[in-house]
Formats: sequence, structure tokens, C-alpha cells
Amino acid sequence: MEIKELTRAEEQIMQVLWQLQKGFVKDVLDVLPEPKPAYNTVSTIIRILETKGFVGHSAFGKSHEYHPIISKEQYKNFAADKLLTGYFDNSVNRMLSFFVKKEKINLKEADDIMKLIEKLKDK
Repeated sequence: MEIKELTRAEEQIMQVLWQLQKGFVKDVLDVLPEPKPAYNTVSTIIRILETKGFVGHSAFGKSHEYHPIISKEQYKNFAADKLLTGYFDNSVNRMLSFFVKKEKINLKEADDIMKLIEKLKDK
């Protein structure tokens, strides 16, 4: 199944569903920060996510309990690949250099990355 890119609102709802693992629209709404969107807005976004294949549901009478079909890890891989190919010409070096120049990686994190690289070399 091909993963599609999420809008900011869809991603916010997915973050909540990944956290809850399953829930009704009201459960999702309870977790969202203020100012909370309208119930109908959240319900519509969840139905769109269901159409996109991100969410499934179990019916309980007229109520639906929703659950993620696409895991957070799967979407994270999709987003990282899109970022890497779309903005850094598929070069991890260019991407890391960008984050270093923007001071988004501190010395401890850089050291941890170097240790990971060394482990990979030893394999």
C-alpha cells in the first residue's frame, strides 16, 4: 500500500491516534490542545484518514472506535525518505550538514551519531 502525505491537521489527529492506539472522536478531541477544533471537524478529518488508508474502525451501534492502520514508524520512514529525496538529493551527508549548520544537532548528538557510524563500520 502506498503511503500518502498528510496535511498538518491530519498529522495532528494521527499523532493522537498513535498515542491512544484506539479511540472514539471524543477521546481524540479530549487530547487535542486548546483551542480545540469542533467535534464535526475532528470527525471529518478521521473519515478522510480512513479514506486514505491510515485509520480503520470498529462499529459499536452508531459509534465508531478508530485505530491506526499505518504505524507511526511507517509514516516516519515515509516522511524521512521524502525529506531526504525531496530536499537533500538523497544524500544523508547533505542532510546532516544542514542540521549541523542550523545548530539543530548538539555535540552530544553528533558524538552519538559518530558512535553509530563506528558500530556500522565494525559489522
